[in-house]
Amino acid sequence: MPSSVALLITGASTGLLAGGASCAAVQGGLLAGAVTRRRAPVPATKSAESAADDKTTRQEAAVTPLAPVGAFLSGKLLSHTMLGALLGVFGSTLQPSPRTQAVLLLVAGAVMVLFALDLIGVKGVGRLVPRPPASFGRLMRRSVRTDSVGTPALVGFATALVPCGVTLSMELLAVTSGSAVAGAAVMAGFVLGTAPLFALLGYVFRRSSQALSGKLTGLTGVVVLTVAAWTVISALQAGGWVSFAPPAAKPAPNGPFIVEGGDGSGSGGGGASPEAGTPVRTDAASGRQIVTLTVTDFYVPTQFTAKAGVPTTLVLHGQDSGGCARAFTIPELGVREIVKRDGDTEIDLGTRKPGTLRFSCAMGMQTGAIEFTKDL
Repeated sequence: MPSSVALLITGASTGLLAGGASCAAVQGGLLAGAVTRRRAPVPATKSAESAADDKTTRQEAAVTPLAPVGAFLSGKLLSHTMLGALLGVFGSTLQPSPRTQAVLLLVAGAVMVLFALDLIGVKGVGRLVPRPPASFGRLMRRSVRTDSVGTPALVGFATALVPCGVTLSMELLAVTSGSAVAGAAVMAGFVLGTAPLFALLGYVFRRSSQALSGKLTGLTGVVVLTVAAWTVISALQAGGWVSFAPPAAKPAPNGPFIVEGGDGSGSGGGGASPEAGTPVRTDAASGRQIVTLTVTDFYVPTQFTAKAGVPTTLVLHGQDSGGCARAFTIPELGVREIVKRDGDTEIDLGTRKPGTLRFSCAMGMQTGAIEFTKDL
């Protein structure tokens, strides 16, 4: 079993090389909304002492633009480290089902919408934006003298509920680590690896909004609203409820290819196998229908036509697989698998009735479907 130091290094290198961009695509909207929130206007009736305090707060916030960004990353580091420790002890029982994960994504999208509307300046929305308890906020203001630190920390902590595809693969590594320390190490290392990109993005969001005296706030709100819409669409696809992918050409219904003898599931290195280029086939020895999905950075093909009423096995053939595509899910069945980078992963689909079985990556960015029909 790898040591905790080795897992820390593995997590950090993965976060630095792959996780930053992947997680920024999912959590960037939350980061932007958290660190560029609108400030409440100072009432005209405020005392001179209160006005002076507010002026001091704004000046100190301008001097330390990374304070809310650091708070966001600190909250994220804390929640992911705790999650890694729990996964190391309790294993996969703590991981939510694909549809539960999709619901959490929908909630994240809704929070992004609130952030966006608040940035744009829609009245009354600010009261709905998630905030830490008042006592916590007062403590943070006394220690850091800025009213924008508490919320980024809270939002950063909540990012553990909306992981990107690479995060899911790190969570699986934490599950298999077998100890709280090792699980915490891999997740903490991963967040530290993603920190440089998140810090840069947060700094840009924060400084640009301050430098332009809030003139960029509305534009940032529009960007966050766009990311929120994309998140909601991804969540709906990740839950298997809908698919917005353009219809692909279905394979000709000429019946599954029959392989005489053997299960054909090996990954031999030489020559073309009998099932090469045949994503749906029947193994003559077992009578099972074999559906093969090739996983690279994408799914190939994305549409299958298979026979209903036949015991079916789905083979995920990893071929230098990477990115979100490795976190494969079938929401209807509650299936979640991390695809091998090079190798096969088998999933028993049972005997399917006529209908459509949708699959996707964990974030709903890549989707596909198997159409089971009687007449094939």
